[in-house]
Amino acid sequence: MWKRVTAVTSVLTVGIIAGCGGGGGTAPTATVSGVVADGYLRGAEVFLDKNGTYQWDGTEPRTFTGPGGTYSLTVPAGDVGKYPVVVRAMAGSTVDEDTNQAVQNDYVMSAPAGAGSFVSPLSTMVREKMEATPGMTMAQAMTQLRNQLNMPAGMDLLGDYVAGSQAGQYQSQYQAMHQAARQMAGLMASQAGLVMNGSSVNMGRYRLMMGEINQNLPQIADNAYQGMGMGSSFMTAMQTQMQTKLAAMPSTGGFGNYSGMFRNMTTLHAFWNYSGSRWQPTGGMMGGSGMMGSR
Repeated sequence: MWKRVTAVTSVLTVGIIAGCGGGGGTAPTATVSGVVADGYLRGAEVFLDKNGTYQWDGTEPRTFTGPGGTYSLTVPAGDVGKYPVVVRAMAGSTVDEDTNQAVQNDYVMSAPAGAGSFVSPLSTMVREKMEATPGMTMAQAMTQLRNQLNMPAGMDLLGDYVAGSQAGQYQSQYQAMHQAARQMAGLMASQAGLVMNGSSVNMGRYRLMMGEINQNLPQIADNAYQGMGMGSSFMTAMQTQMQTKLAAMPSTGGFGNYSGMFRNMTTLHAFWNYSGSRWQPTGGMMGGSGMMGSR
């Protein structure tokens, strides 16, 4: 059964269809395809972010997702695998197929260059770890994220957790991963007023926001695994903490150096411990005496 789900997912992996066009001198193009999810997102903006601004510049290859969150971008053949794919969920028009409701706030997700077959809050975090920590490989970023979420070694953190949650060896784990990703997206959307300005992204605040989510990710996951929503005491405190820090940051300027918020910690027990008959995150809310702050 799991092999069947894997086969379905692999069909959605980036596909390249090069062509030379009909006339002489036409530059060859390729097709980059994939899926976008919190739950699957329909009507989201997708583009190849060639200048690293997290926002469409008017010339970059762009499209919008269809049913099931699918997208297909036509790009110059030489650009395949060179640039991140960025997605903007748009308030009032992008539909989350988990709820069949339009999202209420804009938020931005992405995937590392060459890994845009499934763009989600988790692929976003993998990219942010790599961007903030020079020399961190994708494999290292995925290992750290897997351990933060307390997932087994066989889990593909860049895989389609929506499809994986339907059947297969890791069905329950993918269901849990889906719930954690939803809460990550909820936090990202909750900061739209400070991070977004229409379709524009304040890059410094965006990176700070993702750093805060990264530092608190085991607790966010635990909140989701216990079936607690965005209104829990932890998530309410988390949103307030993020808003305070983002509001204190100047609204102008580019990326700051947030490498300290994305330190390369890959041991499982740095994030979780087994206590009270279940795995629980080590420490409390981060940013001071929490897990990463104590290392």
